[in-house]
Amino acid sequence: MTVDFSPFHQLDTPFAIIDKEYTYIEISKQWQQQFKLKKTFKGKKFFECLPELPEEFQIDVSYCLEGISSRSDTKRIVTSCGNSVWYQWKISTLGGHEVNNYLFITLEDVTDKKLEEDLLYKTQEVAKIGSWRMDLKSNTIFWSDMVKTIHEVPLDFKPDLEKAIFFYKAGWSREHITNLVSRAIASGTSWDTELIIVTENGKEKWVRAIGEPEMVNGSCIRLVGTFQDIDARKQTELELERSKNAFADSIKNSKVGMALVSPSGQFLEANESLCALWGYNKEELKKLTFQEITHQEDLEKDLALLNEVINGKRDTYQLEKRYFDKKGQIVYALLTVTAVRDQEGTIQQFISQVIGLNERIKNENKLKKLLDITTNQNESLLNFAYIVSHNLRSHASNLALVCGLVNNNKLSASQREEAMLHLEKASSSLNETIDHLNDVVQIKIGGEQHLEKVDLKKTISNTLKGISALIAENKVAVTLDYQGTPNISGKLIYVESIVLNLISNAIKYRNTAIPAKIAIRVQELNDAVLLEVEDNGLGIDMEANGRNLFGMYKTFHKHKDAKGIGLFITKNQVEAIGGKIVATSSVNQGSTFSVKFKKHQV
Repeated sequence: MTVDFSPFHQLDTPFAIIDKEYTYIEISKQWQQQFKLKKTFKGKKFFECLPELPEEFQIDVSYCLEGISSRSDTKRIVTSCGNSVWYQWKISTLGGHEVNNYLFITLEDVTDKKLEEDLLYKTQEVAKIGSWRMDLKSNTIFWSDMVKTIHEVPLDFKPDLEKAIFFYKAGWSREHITNLVSRAIASGTSWDTELIIVTENGKEKWVRAIGEPEMVNGSCIRLVGTFQDIDARKQTELELERSKNAFADSIKNSKVGMALVSPSGQFLEANESLCALWGYNKEELKKLTFQEITHQEDLEKDLALLNEVINGKRDTYQLEKRYFDKKGQIVYALLTVTAVRDQEGTIQQFISQVIGLNERIKNENKLKKLLDITTNQNESLLNFAYIVSHNLRSHASNLALVCGLVNNNKLSASQREEAMLHLEKASSSLNETIDHLNDVVQIKIGGEQHLEKVDLKKTISNTLKGISALIAENKVAVTLDYQGTPNISGKLIYVESIVLNLISNAIKYRNTAIPAKIAIRVQELNDAVLLEVEDNGLGIDMEANGRNLFGMYKTFHKHKDAKGIGLFITKNQVEAIGGKIVATSSVNQGSTFSVKFKKHQV
């Protein structure tokens, strides 16, 4: 009798029908595709076509052929290719006297499903996640093995609602979970919370409890959820929070200026010491970046060091830099920057410590000024000694000569009277020089505060008149160019000496092969007056002698009157009244001496 198996093909399951001889009678398309069988399968032996099926499957087939109504199982095999394959089967005898000699077999490759289950199980095991279920109809509770492990109870432990609730720490945790369960049962509200339990062994442990109610016709029939051990993470979070609070307290109470700064430079937090240093309150400072209040000349160096930290070349750096406070005034500070990184090494923020240095800088400037004054006074004393020597030498020589004449018994009365007149003039000149030298001493003692108004144009004119015979004798052409009304701050004796020395040097070291020329120019600047004395004389090799031009005893030409004192004295005189002197020169082309005086302020 022919049996119609067509109804079986409506099933969406891979199946096969075999007889007692293990011969294929019928298979589904899914079966054919799954095991890659040809259409000519009928009449072939089942296990010859599928030789690698588990041994347990073959045994179950035999049991069913011997009269057992059904068998099912899931097993793993390793194929000849080395692949691991999971099979799930169900075997049933076909009922009725006409078909009781046949077996209906469903056999599926559940490898992917099994791997997913194993992966889920391992993931839950690593993450310490277990599942639970509470059936309200039967009033029973199921805990997975992981939930029992978290509670540190035996795997055969039988929980109930009262026991489950009392594992939560007395107080807020127990009250909170009780309220959450009650609300879920009453209104179908789910929960996801973090609480503390006390395990069977008395250990406090943080857990994450998730619950989901299952509702039927508005009534809760079951609660299901997961239970995770988060104690390690939670302890880390709490420790981090404690560290943050301790760090925040240390920043707040520190007398050193401290701030938290974002990777972009934004101020995230600042203590009162830093706010006081810069004059901003916290809210004002949080709207700024450190780049905005850094002195531009120091910003590039700061950013270069910061980039080294960002690129992992260093963890911290320190430098002295300048900031601008709220009033725009410069604040000198010592900055120390340290990076705060997360577990992946990404910078989260920077800790900046800022120590104000204005007082130290002020004291250093005072000390430097004192050293400068001491140095200048030492130089002035030396300069004064040479001025005395230089200026009195001619008077001493002149007095010696006149005294010699006076003591000459061979002189007539008229000659002796003339000699006495010369002696009187020489004495008067000596007294005048001593008075001038006394003025020099007063200038050096009092500093620049004793400077007075000096008419530079008048001083030049008087100097030229005083040496007019020398100018005429050497046939020197002098030109004058005045721009403005050049009144300067100085001391007349110094200015007279400076002008005289520059002009007389130009005459002394003229080039005798050509007509001598001297150009005197005076130009009024914003806060200074520039005097230039240019000649076409012998000139100086600046490459060889430029560094020693104003040195003591430095001479650059063979001349009977060259002693190497004039320019040294001139430079010191210029600087003593707050001026500056420079020179340019070329051999056989001439020299130009430029003196910048302070302009007299009315």
